[in-house]
Amino acid sequence: MRDPLLLAGALACAIAGMGWLALAMEAHWPQVFGARGPAPRIAKLLHTLGAGAITASLALCLAVDHATMAVLVWIMALAGAALTIAFMLAHKAHWLRLLVPLRTGSRTD
Repeated sequence: MRDPLLLAGALACAIAGMGWLALAMEAHWPQVFGARGPAPRIAKLLHTLGAGAITASLALCLAVDHATMAVLVWIMALAGAALTIAFMLAHKAHWLRLLVPLRTGSRTD
């Protein structure tokens, strides 16, 4: 029972990580928030959160299987997460607001 929960956590971390990395880009921030782009400190925070979540996803995959299988599952989770975020940006971009609950970092210049 533990393995499916760890894999679900790995997928959730991968999706959150890809979402944070997408929101750190100037092209995607306006799709979600309607502002010009994230402030530099918010973009840096989003990059850090994204990298941390993707690393956590790898760690969870490694907790379930041996390294060679874990890396394969992790890469597939990253591909699925990237596709999920791409479709979300195309059709339901406002859902990504859940990843940045406090919108205090839009550029105004």
